Amino acid sequence: MKHLFRWSPVSVSGEIIHYFVEYQGEYESLYTSHIWIPSSWCSPTESPECDITDDITATVPYNLRVSACLGSQTSAWSTLNQPFNRNSTILTPPGMEVMKDGFHLVIELENLGPQFEFLVAYWRREPGAKEHVKMVRTGGTPVHLETMEPGVAYCVKAQTFVKAIGRYSAFSQAECVKVQGEALPLALALFAFVGFMLILVVVPLTMWKMGRLLRYSCCPVVVLPETLKITSLPQNLINCKKEEVEACATAVLSPEELFRTWS
Repeated sequence: MKHLFRWSPVSVSGEIIHYFVEYQGEYESLYTSHIWIPSSWCSPTESPECDITDDITATVPYNLRVSACLGSQTSAWSTLNQPFNRNSTILTPPGMEVMKDGFHLVIELENLGPQFEFLVAYWRREPGAKEHVKMVRTGGTPVHLETMEPGVAYCVKAQTFVKAIGRYSAFSQAECVKVQGEALPLALALFAFVGFMLILVVVPLTMWKMGRLLRYSCCPVVVLPETLKITSLPQNLINCKKEEVEACATAVLSPEELFRTWS
């Protein structure tokens, strides 16, 4: 979304020509008596072109003009044949690099700045294959698209999109990559099978052991000692009779005897 305003240069032998660039937006044209505003970067400039990106900030018609200056001499203004609106910008497809990282399909798009997003389409190169679409917000960093199946070619294409003007570019030329090899190496397949069988055996056994541990930790079974178990009928138990209890004798001590006892 960089916009350059270019013009044919004025050539004077041995002299440096300066140029002044001015612009006029829709607001200036309709509401401020057709005033012209000097470009923030190119008034003056020695180059026969001007980066007007910071001046063209709205999606409205802009008019542009340029004048040449040599000392005290100034040319007449040269104006665009018709106003320019940035929503007429023709976007070009983005540069991209399609890579394979192991079994992963990866794409890296060129970084065009914060205004740009990218629409990426990818598919298996085979009859009747479905096309998948992914929106990539920024360029300059690798993006994973899909895990590739060995022996199958995958193709990728991309287009740019600028939300500010609501325009898409055409799609880039499709690029295809392929991972060679069998569906799965034999060692990897064997390892996956052994791991699956271990999961089937170890997980239930672990759950059973944890259940028993929690059961006996939280609710232990208490076993009475043999000496506390009743093995005889109640009538055969020793009957403690009141008259068989030895009577307790009491004696009253005088204060003097009590004092001698403590001494």
